[in-house]
Amino acid sequence: MILTVTLNPLLERRLTYDKVKFSEENRNGISELKAGGKGINASRQLNNLNIDNLAYTFSGGINGKIFKEILSKENIKFTFVRTSAEIREASIIIEKYSESLSTFYQENSLVSKNEADEFKNKLEKMIENCEIVIFSGSSPCKETDSIFPFGIRTANKYDKISICDTYGNHLKDCIEAGPTILHNNVAETENSLQSDLNSEKSKIDYLNYLYSKNIKQAYLTEGSSSFYCSNFDYHFKVSLPQIPVVDPTGSGDSFVAGIAYGIHKNLTFHNSLAIASSLGIENALRYDAANVRSNEIDKWKDQVKIESSGKKMKTLDVTPR
Repeated sequence: MILTVTLNPLLERRLTYDKVKFSEENRNGISELKAGGKGINASRQLNNLNIDNLAYTFSGGINGKIFKEILSKENIKFTFVRTSAEIREASIIIEKYSESLSTFYQENSLVSKNEADEFKNKLEKMIENCEIVIFSGSSPCKETDSIFPFGIRTANKYDKISICDTYGNHLKDCIEAGPTILHNNVAETENSLQSDLNSEKSKIDYLNYLYSKNIKQAYLTEGSSSFYCSNFDYHFKVSLPQIPVVDPTGSGDSFVAGIAYGIHKNLTFHNSLAIASSLGIENALRYDAANVRSNEIDKWKDQVKIESSGKKMKTLDVTPR
């Protein structure tokens, strides 16, 4: 079983119009409520790949009740720690005519120290009983900043594979804790670590830095552009096919779900990477985040080009265990 952990869940209120006129009234929009948050997205994608998983998150208030109802309707298995604060929400306006989307986020929900401590106590027991744990998304406040580093250390303690996909003030502490696998977006990493990753050398240096922290695999993606990754101290450049991006929301989460899928299925590094990239590409072609079906998993796989950068790797399975 794969455990996904989300500290900053999101209730999405979506309105879709044929055409949007700003500063004017817009009527007859199609309304839809969605459950969001990076770990929730990863769970949705894993469901579509028929991989047993459990989503662990915070939930509170009226929004929290609606959020849980949506998860239940989607057949996403979940457990949560109740908070006194409401789950944050976002208003998303979609215009079909121009295939454009605008998102307006509410401020993050606050979590108390007691609620964060309760979350960590339950988290340790769940990590002990899972195969892989995915730590996804941002930390909403300083009280939750210690949860991902704690979870990563706990996963190491019980010899579990951990995948970390986060950004913000706690990223450095997450790296120091030494997850098995790290996924970063270039822009978010630069902002989180006050670093400059605008050259191939700087990206390779960053991957080497992560390996020095005992991180076995690292993926430094950059939207639809080519990106760099590493498997132990072997480096790779990945080129993606050019597509008409509709909405990239959830592409990183689908990518991470693909990496977890590859580990669960005992696939090689190259095969897992190609599948994860294919999932991210297909996700970007739709408005429905992290909802790529299992029969679409290989759709773009053959168009993903993986090249060694630096020393060459022999053909063997070095997937982290």
